[in-house]
Amino acid sequence: MPRLILGAALAAVVFVVAGAQATDGSLRAWLQAQQVSVDLGGPTTRPIDTDKAFTYLAANAPGERTRPFFFGNRLFNTNWVAFPASVKSFDGLGPTFNRVSCSGCHVRDGRGQPPEEPGAPMQSMLVRLSVAGDAGPVPHPAYGDQLNDRAIPGVAPEGKAEIRWDPVPGRYGDGTPYELRRPRLTFTGLAHGPLDAVMTSPRVAPQVIGLGLLEAVPLETLQALADPHDADGDGISGRINWLKDVQGRQVPGRFGWKANEPDLMAQSSGAAFGDIGLTTSLHPSQNCPQVQRQCREAAQQDTPEIGDAFLAKLVLYTRSLAVPRARGDELTFAEGLRIFRGFGCADCHLPTLKSGASAQPELSGQLFHPFTDLLLHDMGEGLADGRPDGAATGSEWRTPPLWGLGLVERVNGHDRLLHDGRARGFAEAILWHGGEAQRAREAFRNAPEDERQVLIDFLKGL
Repeated sequence: MPRLILGAALAAVVFVVAGAQATDGSLRAWLQAQQVSVDLGGPTTRPIDTDKAFTYLAANAPGERTRPFFFGNRLFNTNWVAFPASVKSFDGLGPTFNRVSCSGCHVRDGRGQPPEEPGAPMQSMLVRLSVAGDAGPVPHPAYGDQLNDRAIPGVAPEGKAEIRWDPVPGRYGDGTPYELRRPRLTFTGLAHGPLDAVMTSPRVAPQVIGLGLLEAVPLETLQALADPHDADGDGISGRINWLKDVQGRQVPGRFGWKANEPDLMAQSSGAAFGDIGLTTSLHPSQNCPQVQRQCREAAQQDTPEIGDAFLAKLVLYTRSLAVPRARGDELTFAEGLRIFRGFGCADCHLPTLKSGASAQPELSGQLFHPFTDLLLHDMGEGLADGRPDGAATGSEWRTPPLWGLGLVERVNGHDRLLHDGRARGFAEAILWHGGEAQRAREAFRNAPEDERQVLIDFLKGL
């Protein structure tokens, strides 16, 4: 049974009754009242803190899940090659692409980072693109909605994006100086004309743990948590990014930096298409804008390059990855959680959610601790990319889950955080928060140094 954090009463055991409500009838209040276990993924949790911590099958998965999980792992790590090739199951790369495999960006199922040196190539991040249209932003007519910096032989890469860093000085409330950094994006080697009047958004690859639990959070929960007009007057107004699925139905976005994908099937097929150039039944045509003649004339197969059976295994893999257990002693965890709540961080980074029904029963009806509400929040001008995505504005971002972030340095060898990796560690990430998170940021910035360190140690333990 998972250990539960009960403040000072660490030896006590609490059973949470499914469906119980807070006395005020608020689902948010009920979720906030739940005890936060160090087993962040509930029964799926694994007590692993090595550089392979993100790669394990959920602890409560039944035995029949093992074989398809490892086949999905093979697909996730496969280096695809151009069509036609002798390995028929794994050809179809491109014609333009960013990486040759899912793991090319999500190394060991982990998190990407921006290049540190000016002019260095992007290895585990990409740049989203759009231009203004009559009814809102649309893909760039020559480059689509993502810059592909690589291509198969005989096809020109679209171009390269480079990042340079501009310093942004600041001070803590006690006068201690700090320096943040803001990314400045430039393009070189553009094959199809300049990128004028384009909206851009550099994005690092997030870690992919616990996605099956997040997918299983009921729509009713998201609707209950949303407060788009700040009806309660607390300054927090989370919104759902409503999308249309392949059947034209309105569905909530829950994956991606701006919650621009509704489920893991859409997320996996969209990434295969945009990042690797692989067609699926959801994306049956090659990723070739009209002006890209070499791309459109490249050899291609008549059927989807990832068939439905392979795609289903890839989805099962990402749905089944375990969440690592939080680290550190329980008293430190409890004190860090107290400060996390006291600063107001838990208003958006909701510690506890509960899953509903899932295609995989081991993920159904579970209390777990991702530290997200899966909603869009206005994060202010400092973090704004100016690029709307669905219903998300240019300053809105989905609250990213915090579970596993303290292991990124061990798994991926860096501590770069936020959507574009600008933050060097947790303190810088917090100091970039604005908009709805400004009060929480200021609580952190003005807190005594020892309290700030307790919070950072807590986050490092997640």
